[in-house]
Amino acid sequence: MGAQMTEEVQSWPYDFPASEDFPKANQRANVGGRLFVHDSFVTPEKVPAKGSFVGLAPPGEIGSWQRDCKGYQFWTQTDEEGRFVINNVRPGDYNLYGWTNGYVGDFKHDALISLKIGHNADLGDLLFKPPRDGPTLWEIGEAERTAKEFFVPDPNPKYVNKLYVNHPDKFRQYGLWERYAELYPKEDLVYTINVSDYRKDWFYAQVTRKVGNDYDGSTWQVKFKLDNVDPKGVYKLRLALASATNAELEVRMNEPPPAPFIFSSGRIGNDNSIARHGIHGLFWMYNIDIEGSKLKQGENIMYLTQVKSSSPFQGIMYDYIRLEGPATSAPR
Repeated sequence: MGAQMTEEVQSWPYDFPASEDFPKANQRANVGGRLFVHDSFVTPEKVPAKGSFVGLAPPGEIGSWQRDCKGYQFWTQTDEEGRFVINNVRPGDYNLYGWTNGYVGDFKHDALISLKIGHNADLGDLLFKPPRDGPTLWEIGEAERTAKEFFVPDPNPKYVNKLYVNHPDKFRQYGLWERYAELYPKEDLVYTINVSDYRKDWFYAQVTRKVGNDYDGSTWQVKFKLDNVDPKGVYKLRLALASATNAELEVRMNEPPPAPFIFSSGRIGNDNSIARHGIHGLFWMYNIDIEGSKLKQGENIMYLTQVKSSSPFQGIMYDYIRLEGPATSAPR
């Protein structure tokens, strides 16, 4: 099977389709370049964005390629030096999009890329600057657009799929969402920065809890200490979601529900990743301002409430969460 697959990949685009709507290899274009990434709080200089996913898709906003279903897309990964080549692209207008594991956010090359037959486009050096205001005060998870690094429970013995026993994709088991209520029958998840381990203590999905014949939403707590707080400063919460299904996420700081929230996502998502035994869907990114007056020197609690609760499959999967200090703390 491997040899056949390799042969087919090398043979594409095929030369046997007679339709004028299918360009032959000599009627297509190629695009190349080199991608760098620079987060000044991680490295003093830009570095090659190795292993990044880069792709050509119809022109649009950052991340619009996720929802596009009418145009053509062509994707590849960068090498160790950040270089990439996308071959056999249909002529047309595109934007270049991408992301780099380990860095939150999306990349988009602003220039429109117009490709003609036989065109070899060299985009040169490109720079991805992930969103960043201030230093990292704490973080949860890994920025790679899935929830696979978080705690995935063992399945109910009645539902075990033997194909995925001792398998890296442990999440591909039926009924894992029910395990949340078993692990947290009355009180919701509480995670303490610098004490808890997200690989063991952060459930892979914030789901509903069945109570009798009904379902309740859930409120997770993140406890953290701050040695100093600038009451006039603006802190930044980076909240990246790997999936959402008919969910609504509310964020509160040091005031539990039903206190007014400082952020609400509104209703988001139709991925159905929970029910389909997945670990990611569409990527959602929120950059939330937190006024310094909402924080305290010493102990703090952030409340994450998933409000929607009419079925067992409603919920969200987190990708990565980071609290940043005020922008005035940026390195020079």
